[in-house]
Amino acid sequence: MRKIVVLTFVSLDGVMQGPGGPEEDASGSFENGGWSVGYWDDTLQKTMAEQMGHKYELLLGRRTYDVFAGAWPQMDPTSEINSGRKYVVTHRAIPADTEIWKNSVRIDGDVVAKIRELKTQSGPELQVHGSSDLIQTLLKNDLVDELWLKIYPVTLGKGKRLFGEGAVAAGWELVKTEAAASGVIVANYRRAGAIKKGSFAPA
Repeated sequence: MRKIVVLTFVSLDGVMQGPGGPEEDASGSFENGGWSVGYWDDTLQKTMAEQMGHKYELLLGRRTYDVFAGAWPQMDPTSEINSGRKYVVTHRAIPADTEIWKNSVRIDGDVVAKIRELKTQSGPELQVHGSSDLIQTLLKNDLVDELWLKIYPVTLGKGKRLFGEGAVAAGWELVKTEAAASGVIVANYRRAGAIKKGSFAPA
């Protein structure tokens, strides 16, 4: 069984929209694009190198796919992110290998069923970057195995949130944490069954 791992930069109030620049996603009149850049440091660089330094494949929404395809081949042509397979959830056609990112496969139709089937296949972990709309589908259908979060010391007030309406109630186990000098908290969580309920009311 393959794992689906969500890697997300997120603000203290849960916003994940446009962390890398104003051009990433300005939908909904979002004006704070690029909010993660000023907090980047050696700890985050090392963390991302470790998390993306092994064999994996990508599972992406269309907006993130287009942004990545326009940037990564120029930034680091030999990296795993370029050579590995990319699964793209979209109703639109994707260009042929000769025109854009190689090894790209479209997922459409019954997306949830196809992703469940993809998880049963042999292969490396499936990493999800960006892709806020796709993440909502994954969370609603309990398809996320791990969350690798970078929690930034900012509040944004508005924007697309990591946990939107419809995410299933779920328990998570903290498996790794580290605080960067910039104030960013790196926290990795693993899906861990049901919520542990109780009550502080007197018996």
